[in-house]
Amino acid sequence: MLLQNVEQYVEKLIPKRQELIEEMEAYAKEHHVPIMELIGVETLLQILRLHQPKHILEIGTAIAYSSIRMTHALPEARVVTVERNEERYQKAQEFIERAGKQDKIVSLFGDALELRDEIERHGPYDAVFIDAAKGQYQRFFEHYEPMLSSKGMIISDNVLFKGHVATDLAEVETRRRRSLIKKIQAYNTWLMNHPDYYTTILPIGDGIAISIKRGDQE
Repeated sequence: MLLQNVEQYVEKLIPKRQELIEEMEAYAKEHHVPIMELIGVETLLQILRLHQPKHILEIGTAIAYSSIRMTHALPEARVVTVERNEERYQKAQEFIERAGKQDKIVSLFGDALELRDEIERHGPYDAVFIDAAKGQYQRFFEHYEPMLSSKGMIISDNVLFKGHVATDLAEVETRRRRSLIKKIQAYNTWLMNHPDYYTTILPIGDGIAISIKRGDQE
């Protein structure tokens, strides 16, 4: 959500990634696989470096770009990641193996809303990263926040939806797009007013919401 010229400037400052990571970025671009924007993922990794989670749950594996990058940034961390698209799941398995991260990443195939028991067996989690179907974000949050450790945090990507959340809905052409925008707007409002979490939305990448437990002092 940065101004385009500023975003391009910051991207040029980001150091060159490992060869496999850049291959994944190119693959995602060619095959229209939604992965985090470069500035967004760098922000995510910095947040996680500050928080130092040991167990991370990722909702939405895609091709394992974020999960592999998280394990590079946090060598002691273990990631449980869930993907329901079989083709992407299989590609993720390939990249995880090539990255040598089989012992750090547990990749589950299926709908995250249907795998609660299996996901819970791998918990509790110090961080949950939500980057899947935008219309289901609140359900994902409610499903998995009980599995957080006492100082856990939840990070939600795409919460500004390329700026569409701030547009006049009357100007949105399709009913489907209007419906999705309304769901994201509702999620953001719900999240910012959640009694148990402090939330900040960063206008970086496609919008990142960081939610941290308030604790007993509140």
